[in-house]
Amino acid sequence: MSDALRPMARPRLYEQVVERLREYVAHSRLRAGDRLPAERELAQRLGVSRASVKQAVVVLEVQGLVETRHGGGSYLVRDTLDVEPVEQLVARRQRLPDVLEAREAIETKLAELAAERRTHEDLDELESALSHMRAEIESGGHGVEGDRRFHAAVTAAARSALLAEFMHSISEQITESRTESLRQPGRPHRSLRQHQAIFDAISVGDPTRAAAAMRRHVRTVAKVRLLDWDPDEDA
Repeated sequence: MSDALRPMARPRLYEQVVERLREYVAHSRLRAGDRLPAERELAQRLGVSRASVKQAVVVLEVQGLVETRHGGGSYLVRDTLDVEPVEQLVARRQRLPDVLEAREAIETKLAELAAERRTHEDLDELESALSHMRAEIESGGHGVEGDRRFHAAVTAAARSALLAEFMHSISEQITESRTESLRQPGRPHRSLRQHQAIFDAISVGDPTRAAAAMRRHVRTVAKVRLLDWDPDEDA
């Protein structure tokens, strides 16, 4: 049977609030660090409930576009609110747990093998990746490329063709999880420290310690605002 006459999706009210906020930021020429109006004021001016405004702000937080400070309001992280469509957020939220579960299983074993099989050249690559990530963070970035290079170096050091193939097969999803994690407040520095712990274990050839350090790291990656968000709260 054709689904042409399936029920039409009703736009969530908070999605409309997000779009109004995007227009407001553009027209007001707000920049990173500027404060958005208070939730109460926004609700009054837009003629919606504070719950709808709060959910809209959460969507912006999930995407790393605003930062809410306890008792101090919400501030822009970037110069614009280039908002990702909510349905894309929902889809990513649905697949992220499976990706993170796969990453923990595969990358924990890769770290263990890397500690057993690494060469001097592998250690050089890992150190180079750490230095690159550190430089990215110090210059104000999230360290995404350094993070990618580090995990690629661990995979190479493990010398397991089949596990490397598995990692390659989910590389796009891993990139999503990496980006999602590193845009969490304070996460880049924490990730760098965890990478250093993984490197230290691999460099001394301690597979048990390397596996434990990688497991802790991937479980930290799994702690993202997106997974706490309920897209239907204001449906």
